[in-house]
Amino acid sequence: MNKLIAKTGIFFLFGIMISISMISCRKEGETIARIEVVDTAGLPFPGAMVRLYPTPTVIEHGAIIIDDTLYTDSDGMAIFDYTDMYNLGQAGFAVLDIEVRSGDTLYGEGIIKIEDEVTTDEKVIIQP
Repeated sequence: MNKLIAKTGIFFLFGIMISISMISCRKEGETIARIEVVDTAGLPFPGAMVRLYPTPTVIEHGAIIIDDTLYTDSDGMAIFDYTDMYNLGQAGFAVLDIEVRSGDTLYGEGIIKIEDEVTTDEKVIIQP
């Protein structure tokens, strides 16, 4: 009888420990940067090259280097997903420069502060 009570108690404690560890595990949210590119009339600009990069370009040893380029879709959006680069508990994510180009004549620029575990939006106007 005492062995049965001891086994039941051990299984009960083990179950509580597993439950607590599963409750305390928090799934990380998505870390997304969305760049909307518009022309001077405020209309979406498809097909523009959007580059996100750090300034200064000299990065400390061991730091993650972000230098990404995408092209805007038909709605003028370039969506960068940094979920895999963010680590839970990390203090902040990144502040990056935005460079937008289309051909040799159209250009736009800006800065984006990418927040961890949220979608951060920024709009850039492309012009001659």
